[in-house]
Amino acid sequence: MTSTKTPDVWLPVPADEIEGLPDGFHYRFWDGGRDYPADPADCVFYVVPYMKGSEIAVRPLADMARIQVVQTLTAGIDHVEPGLGLLSAGVRLCNAKGVHEASTAELALALILASLRGFPGFVHGQDKEEWRAGFYPALADKSVLIVGYGSIGAAIEDRLAPFECARVARVARSARATARGPVHALDDLPALLPEADVVVLSTPLNPSTQGLVGAEFLAAMPDGALLVNVARGGVVDTESLLRELESGRLRAALDVTDPEPLPAGHPLWHAPNVLLTPHVGGSTSAFLPRAKRLMAGQLNRFASGEPMRNVVRTTE
Repeated sequence: MTSTKTPDVWLPVPADEIEGLPDGFHYRFWDGGRDYPADPADCVFYVVPYMKGSEIAVRPLADMARIQVVQTLTAGIDHVEPGLGLLSAGVRLCNAKGVHEASTAELALALILASLRGFPGFVHGQDKEEWRAGFYPALADKSVLIVGYGSIGAAIEDRLAPFECARVARVARSARATARGPVHALDDLPALLPEADVVVLSTPLNPSTQGLVGAEFLAAMPDGALLVNVARGGVVDTESLLRELESGRLRAALDVTDPEPLPAGHPLWHAPNVLLTPHVGGSTSAFLPRAKRLMAGQLNRFASGEPMRNVVRTTE
């Protein structure tokens, strides 16, 4: 840093609520409000407000002339990408790997179990005072396919381990070996989908995954299979999914949708065989302690000149 002026760091959490922040910065609290806490030109490290949308995330970027690090509190970075062209070369974009694994994996498992065991019907039955006894599918003996085998995908498999699944298959952008078994490339999906009773999406949204789950993907899933999306809504082609749901051939449990938030009157609200949650995969009591540790750790590395963690892009 060549300027003698104390640089600013923008945080979406008040600095006095985060233990272990390094000295040498002015910490400015900004959680997406209309007014900025200071001149964006003085900001060198920007932590993006959590779950406030792309418009807010990128709004100050054009004026952040000294920015060196943009840190998201999400695993995905798609909400920040539209503003990267506004930045000078060499700015590091870091995601929140390590923050959301526990919460998102918990929700993925909850969605699988709730959908298979018929919980939405039980809730409707309770509202109507109906005793809906019956015989329901179990997760035991099912084949599960995880599409997007990063840290969240691995955390999902960790939580599947006690449930006596017949098989867990893994897919990522490229093939590799893990201690649990092979990870297949995306090109292997046509051979894997017909054997999957449950397909869990935990992949990032990028050009290779936009609309990945379209008519062809869904048609390859066996009758009665369950699609679980804890990734991004844009990974799934909504119209293609609606056709499968309305036909009764497939089921879905979705924490994310396209569009999002789902507007009133959208057919997904009342489609058969679907369970919806409002993008709450990472929004739990586990989030804030992990987010605070991430911010403190990253800022200490930044202050001491150490390499940043979780760098997913460097601007050119």
